[in-house]
Amino acid sequence: MTKITKQLVSALKPHPDPRGPATVLTWDSELRGFGVAVGRTGVKSFVVQYRNAEGRSRRKVIGRFGLMTAEEARRTARTILGDVARGEDPGKPEPAARGHTVSSICDWYLERAEKRQIIGRSRRPIKASTLAMDRSRIDAHLRPLLGDRPIDTLKLGDIEAAQAQIAAGATAKPRKGSRGGATKGGEGVAARAMSTLHSILEHAVRLGEIEKNPARGIRRLASTPRMRWLSQSELRRLGAALREAEADLEHPTGLAVIRLLLLTGFRRLEALSLERAWLLEEENAVHFATTKTGAQRRIIGKAALELLKAQPDTGSKFFFPADWGDGHFIGVVRVLERVCMKAGLENVTPHVLRHTFASVAGGLGYSELTIAALLGHASRGITQRYIHIDEPLRAAATAIADQIVSLLEGGDGAQSDTAGR
Repeated sequence: MTKITKQLVSALKPHPDPRGPATVLTWDSELRGFGVAVGRTGVKSFVVQYRNAEGRSRRKVIGRFGLMTAEEARRTARTILGDVARGEDPGKPEPAARGHTVSSICDWYLERAEKRQIIGRSRRPIKASTLAMDRSRIDAHLRPLLGDRPIDTLKLGDIEAAQAQIAAGATAKPRKGSRGGATKGGEGVAARAMSTLHSILEHAVRLGEIEKNPARGIRRLASTPRMRWLSQSELRRLGAALREAEADLEHPTGLAVIRLLLLTGFRRLEALSLERAWLLEEENAVHFATTKTGAQRRIIGKAALELLKAQPDTGSKFFFPADWGDGHFIGVVRVLERVCMKAGLENVTPHVLRHTFASVAGGLGYSELTIAALLGHASRGITQRYIHIDEPLRAAATAIADQIVSLLEGGDGAQSDTAGR
């Protein structure tokens, strides 16, 4: 700690990691409880922190740097701490709205969700993967368009206008460098951004942080469902491109993930984050601790099982570890793009590979109930729960995976050669 001065505050920066803390705090060395907070957008505010007579920790914003000097803030902090010493609680939240902007309420949400203090629709704390997506939408779309708007002046028309701007590409940005993705517009992106905003504001109302949700009643744009999967001929072309990419020393982990997505119908992050401890080899199954629809035991075919067993054990807990660090591999989208370029295939995403698994399964005559169980769709009744333990499900998973392997290797398939577009 050091004394808070104008020079010190001017030099402070937000946390360099976008996934890091939403607020960086620096405390004064002379006046205990006096500090300065730097938000993710670089806004710097003087704060005072103390414990009230009930022992509860309170933090009160004194003022924003630039509108108030460090010495003015220090004097105000002394006054507040003096009030606290006399038993007062100047930082006690008022029942009225606290003057939040969209940006500050998003910071509030991210901070509490990171501490697992926000309960989602599943009656469980918000998952890390959901929070990462929320953060991305906040930073890419919500802050640029609505971040400075006070919530108590925000109207439904303002929010729907922002949705229209996102759909038109107002917040779109190209990918920078060799890592990360592009920020895209479109109706689907806009609708999902508005869903995130609506959800954040609902949490804030429920927990008493704001009085009302101005996004309540919003009409989210309807996006055209993606009806794309690979036909038999496209699977043969993809198989040839995978072999060519392997000979050209394409990233082996990325190629293995692509194959697993095809052979199992797993979601992208389900495959990438797959841990070795989750494989139930004797049952031809994977036990996911968490998925989009909760914990699941998912049956896989023998070809998929052999693919997983063939992955080199580098000491990581993941089947597909990152090239550096302790995390899992993340570059499958880029590898898939390069492979599809070789194959002359367009509009192929990891989710298209999931659709392809379902298409092959349907072409082999399996029921929607069986396909839903293999894909890990949420159970909608007792009958669907039972099929998860049915032996024929293992036979189905193996037959589907074998059919896909045959097509990738250039063989003839049993299903009709129709592309789903």
